[in-house]
Amino acid sequence: MTLFLYLSQNKNVNNRLKLLFVFSGQHNNMRIVGCSEVDGEEMYGLDGEELWYADFANNKGVYPQPPFIDPFIYKKGIYEQAVQNQQVCKTNLGIALKDPPSSPIMYPKDEVEDQQQNTLICYVTGFYPAPVNVSWTKNEQKVTVGPTINTPYPNKDGSFTQVSRLDFIPRQGDIYSCTVEHPALTEPLTQLWEVELKQQVGVGPAVFCGLGLTIGLLGVAAGTFFLIKGNECR
Repeated sequence: MTLFLYLSQNKNVNNRLKLLFVFSGQHNNMRIVGCSEVDGEEMYGLDGEELWYADFANNKGVYPQPPFIDPFIYKKGIYEQAVQNQQVCKTNLGIALKDPPSSPIMYPKDEVEDQQQNTLICYVTGFYPAPVNVSWTKNEQKVTVGPTINTPYPNKDGSFTQVSRLDFIPRQGDIYSCTVEHPALTEPLTQLWEVELKQQVGVGPAVFCGLGLTIGLLGVAAGTFFLIKGNECR
């Protein structure tokens, strides 16, 4: 009976290797094929002993057993097959490990006040590999001077987060956008943010209302005075 167990890549594993184990009968035959962005591995073993591995740095296959042990010879062309396996593995790796970012989040650093310099933040997370490309617009015009972006930093699940910033001076009705591009996206992600300033009550209406209230109170007082005097005359 033969059992195939396939372990897919896990972002928490640094080397991101894909392993294939084959167990047969009472002996454990093992084959490992793995690759990362910069490295690769292929190995054959039996009952926990390494019988053969591919030395890709020196372009050859290696039998690591001691000289006094008759080596188990694998079929001719096994190293060439291992090289082909690496090409397939790296191709699959480039596809399987691409995770797109979630929709970007935009918000101002400080409370928005008219004509007071502020900073817009575009927060992007959940993507692999790093980095993302972030571009900005103001009123549909591309902003080329001013935007900054930090170095990608890893999340606990192995994905990455980046934050782009843009200094700006708020003006009512201005519309900003940040657009995120990443190899795992079929199309860019864009988030919009519009300047909305708090409405402030002007000084003129307040003074007018206060003056009207004062005159009204004076009128009431005067009317009361003449009413009392009229009653006394009777």
